[in-house]
Amino acid sequence: MVIKRRAAAFAAAAVLVLTPVAACSDDGGSGSQQVTPTTSPAMTDQPLDPSAAKAEITKNWTAFFDPKTPTAERIKLLENGEQMAPVLAAFAGDKTAGQTSVKVKSIDFTSPTGANVTYDLLVAGNTALPDAKGTSVLQNDTWKVSVQTLCGLVQASGATVPGC
Repeated sequence: MVIKRRAAAFAAAAVLVLTPVAACSDDGGSGSQQVTPTTSPAMTDQPLDPSAAKAEITKNWTAFFDPKTPTAERIKLLENGEQMAPVLAAFAGDKTAGQTSVKVKSIDFTSPTGANVTYDLLVAGNTALPDAKGTSVLQNDTWKVSVQTLCGLVQASGATVPGC
């Protein structure tokens, strides 16, 4: 839901920025307005460099779910990571979480700052959740695992963690 709200806010902001502005002119008191036509770039549903973005998403998702990645680094790879640090800390000592990794299978952009990610969740190298769906968001110039994805996995595990 957060992603949809963000996408809607981004779209609304884009409309405000890209909408032609009416320029008022004084034509001798007749009160008419002239509209100055402008050409705006077409909105796109992907970043400027989709290949680079896909490579970064794959790299960052792989690192985020790698049990060897330190928590401090994971915080940088998670949307709102600083706020979500307690959620990550709750899993730091979990045996299953220590054996979990992902294999990103496909990435489909939903906007210049959002993407749907299809991945396999692996536990001890074995596929535990095939073709799982998640999202990635561009935050502070970094493609990150979304809070929605992490909290979805937390809920699917049956755990109750503050922040999700």
